[in-house]
Amino acid sequence: MTTDNIFNDNKDAAAFRTIGEVAKALNIKPHVLRYWEEQFPMLKPVKRSGQRRYYRPEDVALLQTIDRLLNREGFTIKGAVRALKSGPAGEEPVPAPVAQPDPRLERGSNPETVARLKSIRKMLADALV
Repeated sequence: MTTDNIFNDNKDAAAFRTIGEVAKALNIKPHVLRYWEEQFPMLKPVKRSGQRRYYRPEDVALLQTIDRLLNREGFTIKGAVRALKSGPAGEEPVPAPVAQPDPRLERGSNPETVARLKSIRKMLADALV
């Protein structure tokens, strides 16, 4: 994952970010980021004077992966930690594969199925109006 496009500022892509900047960019509350630091031993932002956190680009990429595992793929924290640890050493875990469309549902493959799905889509669209 890349962090280049999530920050809307003029900082260099390699710049360190504060917890507030990261929280805003990822739409995750700062207390959640601090909790994840406790739960994910591989997440270690730099701490400077006054224990102020600074996240490196690789920390932000790891946070994006953790967010994906927990909030989109439905992993538990324990499962996400296991998934991150089982990835190849020094590499980011491979993103989840994108589901391939079922060839039986390709357009025109079965006119009855296509007609039924179009009917369902229309009913759903009407219900949302």
